[in-house]
Amino acid sequence: MITPGDGGMGPGRLGPMNPQLALRVAIVGGLTLALFAIIFFRLWVLQVLTGNQYVREAAAVSSREISVGAPRGEIIDRNGTVLVGSKQSPAIQISPDSLPVKIAAYKDQLSTPPAADQAIYDKISKLLGISNRSKSCSYKLWKGPKEQTKHARLTPVACTVAQDVAQSPFANATIKTNVSTDVQAYLAERQAQYPGVVSTEVYTRSYPENKLAAQLFGTVRPITAAEIKEKEFKGIPETDSVGQSGLEYEYNQYLQGTDGYEKVKVNAAGTFEGYEKGKAATEGDNLQLSLDANLQRVGEESLQKSMNENGGDGGAFVALDPENGQVYAMGSLPTYNPTVFTRPITEKQYQQEFGQNSGDPLINRAIYSAVPTGSTFKVITATAALESGAVTPSYSYDDSTGKYCIPGSDPNVAGDCPQNSGGTRYYGVDLNKAIQDSVDTYFYRLGYLMYSAKGNGGALQSWAAKFGIGQSTGVDIPGASAGSMPGPKLTAELNKAQLACEKKYGKRYTAKPSLCQYSDDAVWTPGDNVHAAVGQGGDEVTPLQLALVYSAIANGGTLVTPHVGLDVQTASGSILDRIDPSSKRKLGINPIYLGDIQQGLYDAANVSGGTSASVMSNFKYKVYGKTGTAQTGETSVSAASGADSSWYACYVPRSETSKPIAIVVWVQKGGFGAVAAAPVARQMLSQWFLGKPGAYVAGSSKDQ
Repeated sequence: MITPGDGGMGPGRLGPMNPQLALRVAIVGGLTLALFAIIFFRLWVLQVLTGNQYVREAAAVSSREISVGAPRGEIIDRNGTVLVGSKQSPAIQISPDSLPVKIAAYKDQLSTPPAADQAIYDKISKLLGISNRSKSCSYKLWKGPKEQTKHARLTPVACTVAQDVAQSPFANATIKTNVSTDVQAYLAERQAQYPGVVSTEVYTRSYPENKLAAQLFGTVRPITAAEIKEKEFKGIPETDSVGQSGLEYEYNQYLQGTDGYEKVKVNAAGTFEGYEKGKAATEGDNLQLSLDANLQRVGEESLQKSMNENGGDGGAFVALDPENGQVYAMGSLPTYNPTVFTRPITEKQYQQEFGQNSGDPLINRAIYSAVPTGSTFKVITATAALESGAVTPSYSYDDSTGKYCIPGSDPNVAGDCPQNSGGTRYYGVDLNKAIQDSVDTYFYRLGYLMYSAKGNGGALQSWAAKFGIGQSTGVDIPGASAGSMPGPKLTAELNKAQLACEKKYGKRYTAKPSLCQYSDDAVWTPGDNVHAAVGQGGDEVTPLQLALVYSAIANGGTLVTPHVGLDVQTASGSILDRIDPSSKRKLGINPIYLGDIQQGLYDAANVSGGTSASVMSNFKYKVYGKTGTAQTGETSVSAASGADSSWYACYVPRSETSKPIAIVVWVQKGGFGAVAAAPVARQMLSQWFLGKPGAYVAGSSKDQ
């Protein structure tokens, strides 16, 4: 028993440490002291040596660059009237790369937005007064070279983001324009609470003349991923907008400005602190057109009047200088207000504006619609017959029956003996009389005489090609049709395509023949050439092409290159570049033959009995013109006009005036040429020469 005072270890006392335990205690204690020393030293550095530096950095602001889009150059008419301008608007955008979850990094970011992003969409919806209820949303997504339409249920903001990002993954999505300065200030002060939301200024296209010449200008939209790689847009920022169609696309290199930027000061907490000096955007150059706004307006108004009075369901006109190809006016109806594309448009709105029953207002019929032109084509037929030697200017045709029976055909078979309009008989007919009164049988005969089953055909096809039918006009507006002139080769190609189509669909074709509609003819026949000679059958010519044909007749035989662009100017009006393409070619028409054709056109517009004399004979200047009525084989909504389409082509040459002009008018399903088309041309001539359209004068229903 051990008791206090003994030499042993009593209660409350520890025995001596063994060497191993002492070593461990020493190591742990040393490490602890070292760690405390390091921490103390670091705190001393932060507090004493660099404390002031970090205080300054914490209080300091950083600069962020926000891109500022450049205004595009204006598009003005030949007199300086602004047709297309740029309007600056305060806007709220979503930056896909700055959202809580970057859109590009999310697997299904468009149809199913991440929750964090949707929360931002909901907040900005509430701030801007936009509904946040989900609804059906469609957007077009590029997958390689193809465009696919996707569908999802999204809130309006999420839908806008999906639509914009799908087409232009590098650009911000504009949610709303023309926002108040209060909203901009609110967002600037709370930027950290709205990640991905950008308050900025954007430029949108404005159209002071509303619908005037709408189809010419085209649209401007953010550049797409595919377009970034195109040479036309080389060097343009991924966030920029570019011309997508029309003149905006054709002259984008001039109209496109250079973006700038503004610097925003933001502190460490992300709070807006003010602005720093940035770089101003440089506006694009102005494009001046050869267009005359007043002539354009009269053309559109009078064409609409003709359509209303004659049951036409569409139409177009072209007016140009026959000497150099400058386009004075080019219109197409129905039309639309291009401002519709300056803001987001839903699929429903698009269908209402441009859907099945809209009349296709987006189509520029003046350059795109290639259709039969009726008797206005006869100047090509006359030129071909004279130049080929098929007839001479003194050739006279006996039109005692009022119809032309194709040699070798059966007079009892419908279509084998086409006749004049109304079955009128003219008896002895020469070239002048044939053009003046538009005697179909005379030109049927010429078509038969020029028939050939070889190659591309005979003189009729050859001269149609020389006049530019079936070829590009070279006009500076994308999307123009080349048209076509039927002949043996084309018929064989269409027949081959028809047989291939029938084989492809088999029984489906038998049940539904409309699946294959290329050509029903196995060979090119004399009857085909007869109908082609009067602008019927498979002839496909645009109003612009026909205007070039009549320009060549007016100027002595030169096929000019049409152009709407006149020059490129700085904002102050200094000319940087003139747009003056050279003529395509001289046709080499014998001046004697040309004079005979011109005389026939003059008589048609001025001599009693001429097809358009009732409209043009009392005009102040000498008008040379030809009516045309093209049969379409369709039923019109207007019982008065039938389904025939109305044409008129005319010119006033340089010998009459210092400002010559050629005009072509087409009223789709408008009836006879003198009734529906010629009055429009008359009003345009009055505006051009007299400064006002004058009375609307309709002719009689005579010409076919």
